[in-house]
Amino acid sequence: MIGRFFTVGGLTLLSRHTVFASDIVLAAVLGAGPIADAFFVALRLPNHFRAIFAEGAFNAAFVPAYARIRQQEGSTKAQLFSDRVFTLLFASQIVLLLCALAFTPDLIKLLAPGFGKDPGRFALAVELTRITFPYLLLVSLVTLYGGILNALSRFAAAAAAPILLNISMMTTLLLSGFFATPGHAAAWGVLLAGILELLLVGGDTLRQGVLAVFRWPQWEEDVKRFFKALLPATVGSAGLQIALFADTIIASFLSAGALSALYYADRLNQLPIGVIGIAAGTVLLPEMAQRIAAGDERGARHVQARAIEFTLLLSIPCIVAFLLLPDLIMRALFMRGAFTVTDALAAGHTLAAYAVGLLPFVLVRSVTATFLARGDTATPVKASLLAVAVNVAFKIVLMAPLAQVGLALATSIGAWLNLVLVAWFAARQDHLALDARLGRSLIRLAVAGGALALVLWLAQGAIARMWPSAGDVGTLAVLALIGALVYGGFVAAFFGSQWLLARRR
Repeated sequence: MIGRFFTVGGLTLLSRHTVFASDIVLAAVLGAGPIADAFFVALRLPNHFRAIFAEGAFNAAFVPAYARIRQQEGSTKAQLFSDRVFTLLFASQIVLLLCALAFTPDLIKLLAPGFGKDPGRFALAVELTRITFPYLLLVSLVTLYGGILNALSRFAAAAAAPILLNISMMTTLLLSGFFATPGHAAAWGVLLAGILELLLVGGDTLRQGVLAVFRWPQWEEDVKRFFKALLPATVGSAGLQIALFADTIIASFLSAGALSALYYADRLNQLPIGVIGIAAGTVLLPEMAQRIAAGDERGARHVQARAIEFTLLLSIPCIVAFLLLPDLIMRALFMRGAFTVTDALAAGHTLAAYAVGLLPFVLVRSVTATFLARGDTATPVKASLLAVAVNVAFKIVLMAPLAQVGLALATSIGAWLNLVLVAWFAARQDHLALDARLGRSLIRLAVAGGALALVLWLAQGAIARMWPSAGDVGTLAVLALIGALVYGGFVAAFFGSQWLLARRR
């Protein structure tokens, strides 16, 4: 399982590196002004719907169902099931796309009502959204094909697909002189990326002989069971997206640049979430589903505990860095071109607020996998909806005194509540096995993280005094090297090479 985790995590890490490159270009070309705000709204609309109807809900319901059918009934029945789901998914996305294109101004009024005070920014957001929204149809099909491949323990193509989005956006931004505005260049890059992603992932399913195609759907038992799982998963995904919608709605009333600060901070926060948390959940879900379908409950619990252990090992350095060095990180990565020191400061404070909830963000996928692998998508929804309600309430309370930083902090509070509730539900149903080995690892990793935090805190000031000409990039590079040596040394001393080899096995 760890080998497959490194496949997904490694490709996701490469994707995040291209994210940084594209965000550096975005920051330099767009900055954090009105055009950037309009583009980020145009990008958020298809991403919100994608998270509701595609990656979030769809994967939660489809991957365990497909794995179960293939395990118990054979590949022919699984192919029939995926064909029928593909047809229904395509039809629903076409209807959604036509409605979105027809009512784009109303969607912008709903998502960013504060733009109504700025007609130019509103009109630009409408125009850019009509370019980006078809990306939803394309990436929904990518999600279906990726789910099929994941169920077959083939993770590379789906994990690599987001790289194309970043490369495509960078390419069009560098050619922004040929477009009406840099925002138009970025929007067309998003649409082009959807086409390239579909060709990549769809091509892999074709090579494996599992390409889903159009087939007249029938309301048979497997399809009924899929939609029975999909409905609560959609409600749960929609609940999370409501909280993100609230971010955009509230930030549209704040000063220009608030949406951009949220965007850049969230992009950094998504690095460990994607590379570690989502990668672990992506690999763990089919692994647990297959073991449970084969009656191996003990094995399913064991791989879940090891996934949690490994997730913590990799995520602690990110949490420490985002809490202690957020301003330095933002300056080093983005402060060039149109992106100013004031923009970096605002984004840095926002990143620190997101980092408060980074631990539950990376762990929740591994914990909810125990429900999803059993076809239970309803239980995680209960936790998600309650957490969203608390999240939105805190956003309303914190927006006035803390602006976009309050929105990020409210998101972190909601993430902690969601993880606690999901873990409690899992423990109550005897689906979560935190064995003694995991308990010992938690203590050791906490000590290693504390040592890392202390060293970084002391070293940051020392580097500034001893090497004043290093600059932000040089300082960050030296701190990263020191941090890697300290944290790696503590992990090696506490666990030894045999523990790391055991994680690989």
